[in-house]
Amino acid sequence: MDSDSSCENKRTSKESMLVCCMLFISEARNRAVLDLIERAARLDPESVTVNKFEDRVYNRIRFTIVSYVVVDSTGSPIYSPLHQTVLAMVEAAYGAINLELHSGAHPRLGVVDDIVFHPLARASLDEAAWLAKTVAADIGSRFQVPVFLYAAAHPTGRAPDTIRRELGYYTPNFMGNQWAGWTIPEILPGAPDEGPNHVSRTRGIVMIGARPWVALYNIPVVCTDVSTARQIARMVRARDGGLPTVQALALVHGDDSFEIACILLEPNQVGADRVQAEVEMLAAQEGLEVEKGYFTDFPPEMIVEKYMNLISSRRD
Repeated sequence: MDSDSSCENKRTSKESMLVCCMLFISEARNRAVLDLIERAARLDPESVTVNKFEDRVYNRIRFTIVSYVVVDSTGSPIYSPLHQTVLAMVEAAYGAINLELHSGAHPRLGVVDDIVFHPLARASLDEAAWLAKTVAADIGSRFQVPVFLYAAAHPTGRAPDTIRRELGYYTPNFMGNQWAGWTIPEILPGAPDEGPNHVSRTRGIVMIGARPWVALYNIPVVCTDVSTARQIARMVRARDGGLPTVQALALVHGDDSFEIACILLEPNQVGADRVQAEVEMLAAQEGLEVEKGYFTDFPPEMIVEKYMNLISSRRD
């Protein structure tokens, strides 16, 4: 590919073939550490952080980063600035966070807990999956961290919650509602998709996937009883006979509050309003108050708009 053709491909890709990366890191309380990771995110001006969601109770942060994908003359993806940006952020996180010293109200498997790529605009799921697998191979080899692939990044389309159940992700190990330190055996029972079988207790495991857009929606419930909150989550989620395409988990979120943290796998079919109404109905049966839920990120159309505005302002 000559330089003129390469530049033209890049210009076209920037405008139409975008991928969004959601990077979940197990830290939200140490400002110096978060600043370090954010500086890594800014190393390449072609990758744009359009949003971040921090929760000190969960002790977890999610970065939403967008950039373009370049394809060759056959339509195969060959390059994205997100590749090196994500690796730089992962390296900063591993250098600054010790999972053995971590605690929070949100479950996690690693310092870098989850990396998921979503296609935006004219990009395809295949391009998002290529990027996920490329990043996974580098994380596994460079940082010697076990990587488990899921959804379109895995040959069988394995669901992330399947991996999590196998690794004990959903079982609190402290006070019945907190996750602290590291409890998974240092030698994994099965081989990861990338990286070693041996787990570093300071870094843990990372899951990496690619899938169509999902919405993350949290609903606060004023409640002090763990079992009641978990019962509401069970009755909401599809796995236990609740709303189709909804995943839900009850997480402590303050002295007298829980959140029903939901993943809406098909938000255009079962959206936030329906989930909110279901939680309110179930909570009312227990005499509990429910607050209005909130999304933890922008919808994809707004993410594309924010990316375009931010990248334009940088060029100006």
